[in-house]
Amino acid sequence: MSSGSHTSSSQTDIFAATGATDDSPVFTEICNALYERELLVLSQASAAQISYLQRRLAALPHRIQRAAHYLANHKTPLAVDSHNGTWQCKQAPKCPAHKITPEGTLTWYKDHAAYGLPVPVRLLRFDEEHIELDSIDRVQPENEMVHTNKYGWFTFDGVSQANNTDTDYTLLKPTKAVMSAACCGHRWNHKGRLAPRTLSLRELLLSTTVKWKKFTLNT
Repeated sequence: MSSGSHTSSSQTDIFAATGATDDSPVFTEICNALYERELLVLSQASAAQISYLQRRLAALPHRIQRAAHYLANHKTPLAVDSHNGTWQCKQAPKCPAHKITPEGTLTWYKDHAAYGLPVPVRLLRFDEEHIELDSIDRVQPENEMVHTNKYGWFTFDGVSQANNTDTDYTLLKPTKAVMSAACCGHRWNHKGRLAPRTLSLRELLLSTTVKWKKFTLNT
C-alpha cells in the first residue's frame, strides 16, 4: 500500500517539476505511456550520439506534455487509448490511399499547399503499405511542387522526386479516411490489415496540428 502511494506521489512530483499544468488522470496516463516509449527509443542511441541525446532529453518534457494535453483535452473524430498514448479508430479493409487520384491531389495542392501544413504520405515497401504524416516546409507554386520535412520533394499530383529503390512514396490529398489511418498507424499488405505501427513523437505532435474540417491551415 505504501509503495503505491509513493509511486503516485513521485509521479505528481515529476510532472510538477517539469511544469505540467494538467493534473487529470488521462493526461498523467498518456504522459507515462509516452515517456516510457520515448525513453526506450533514446536508450537505443549509440555512444557517438551523446549531444543529440542530450538535446532530445532536454526537449522531451515539453514535447510529451504538449502531445498529452492535446490527446486528453481536444475533441477529434478519433478515440484516444490513454494507456498507450495513441489514437484509435476502425481500420479499413484496404489502404484508403487507393481511393485518391493524382488529379484530385493536384487540384487540392494547387489550392491549399502552404508552409507548415501537415500532409499524408503513402509508403509502399515490398508488400507492406501505410500512411505517415509529414509537413510542408517549402512550396514552389510556379513549378507545382512542395517539399516536405522528412520525405523531400513531390509534385502537386503526388509524385516523389526521391531516388529510392526500396520504398515508393506518394503525397496524398488529405481526407478523413487518409488522415485517420495516418494518425492511427494503420498498415496493410496484400492479405489485408496488419497490426498498427506506433507513431513517433514527431508524428504524434504533427497529428495535433491537423484541422479536421477541411485539413487546410485556414479552417
